[in-house]
Amino acid sequence: MSLETRADAGWATTRFVVGGFGTAGYACVDSLLQVGAEHVIALDDRDSEALREKAQILETLGATIKLGEGSTTTLPDEVDVVVTSPGWSPNTPLLVQAAERGIPIWSEIELAWRLRDPANAAPWLCVTGTNGKTTTVQMLTSILIAGGHRAVAAGNVGLPLLEAVMDPEPYDVIAVELSSYQLHYTSSMSAHSAVVLNLAPDHVDWHGSMEAYAADKGRIYENCQIACVYNVADPATEQLVLDADVIEGCRAVGFTLGTPAISMVGMVDDLLVDRAFVEQRASSALELAALKDVKPPAPHNVANALAAAALARAFGVSATAVRDGLRAFELDKHRIAHVADVEGVTYVDDSKATNPHAAQASLLAYEHVVWIAGGQAKGASFDELVEAAKARLRGVVLIGQDRQVIADALGRHAPDVPVIVVESTDTGAMAQVVAEAAKLAQAGDTVLLAPGCASWDMFANYGARGDAFAEAVRRLGSTG
Repeated sequence: MSLETRADAGWATTRFVVGGFGTAGYACVDSLLQVGAEHVIALDDRDSEALREKAQILETLGATIKLGEGSTTTLPDEVDVVVTSPGWSPNTPLLVQAAERGIPIWSEIELAWRLRDPANAAPWLCVTGTNGKTTTVQMLTSILIAGGHRAVAAGNVGLPLLEAVMDPEPYDVIAVELSSYQLHYTSSMSAHSAVVLNLAPDHVDWHGSMEAYAADKGRIYENCQIACVYNVADPATEQLVLDADVIEGCRAVGFTLGTPAISMVGMVDDLLVDRAFVEQRASSALELAALKDVKPPAPHNVANALAAAALARAFGVSATAVRDGLRAFELDKHRIAHVADVEGVTYVDDSKATNPHAAQASLLAYEHVVWIAGGQAKGASFDELVEAAKARLRGVVLIGQDRQVIADALGRHAPDVPVIVVESTDTGAMAQVVAEAAKLAQAGDTVLLAPGCASWDMFANYGARGDAFAEAVRRLGSTG
């Protein structure tokens, strides 16, 4: 279907303000113009040559772009809808003013859902959770492609969701990663099937409370059509399913690392099996894949694979495609990535573990660990992590702004574990960190970078932190 037939008078006459002019904001403005919107203003307090170049492109098509300090202070008088950047909290002045005036606020996800081609809209298989979202969406996409579908990963990973929705050649299905920020302002989405992988404290400063954070995650299940997939080991995710208002006939489907009950996927010996989408699920289980097909077979990564398999099976993908998709999948960099073995010690980069829940999952995948941790803790507590992992810790090397928060938790719950604090924050600090970790490690141990914290106090992002770790390990190997 052409854009002309998708556009209608409603888009043309609706007055839009787009808050933020980053990647998402640009895509929102561009998509609105494509469907004939005639009143689109984008506002951003940032200003740069790159932003001005992007603004010029859209201004020639009819949009108004205002950049620079103070641009987002006041909401224009004549506005029907505000489309917000995913990073803007509800306390942002522009959004406060919109709420006070009763103006609808949409995420770019909400806009993408409303912009779908009504005659040929691809189903959405949606994924959220505190940890594992990107890996699960990428696994799911690999499985869908193995099943012969034209599929794409979109949202917080891969293609911007608006680009996927507006593609002139429609996809068969879209695997969508959604953050709690995006879900907060999403109301009309009706996923084919959806999963909340897990819930742990994160972004509480943005949402205001853990309860509000969980509630926003739970929005993914609202109006779900076929399957609400939940984590059997995390009862809070099942409660979100129970609380959701779904389409009649939508099923609750659990995933578990244990033996699955009826209407679950799980593990039997070294096999991933399905007892949810088989005809005789009360008495039989269908083999989906072997544990060796999941790379790496760390428990939390196997859980991701089971969640992806459940969503794919809900969409009708064969067991063979699940196996082939998992075999073809490779993890992104900085996600429990093997860097090197040096003098019998394995070095693993999980710099993407930016909160305690993710770090704990990574630590529990190894028997004896020298743990490298620290950075910006974002108000998180490490007591539960240390309690769970203390028997595995050979030693700990701490870095970054909030290293003392972790040191205090270790002092309370694992006082006998050796701790080395690296106070340096310059670009060469990681070389010292790795050298100290090597001193603590014994043959057969794993030195694990799983910081449990954000990276911005010392590095541009978690990728730069992981790259610095890998480079330090390579230098250690060359001198060892």
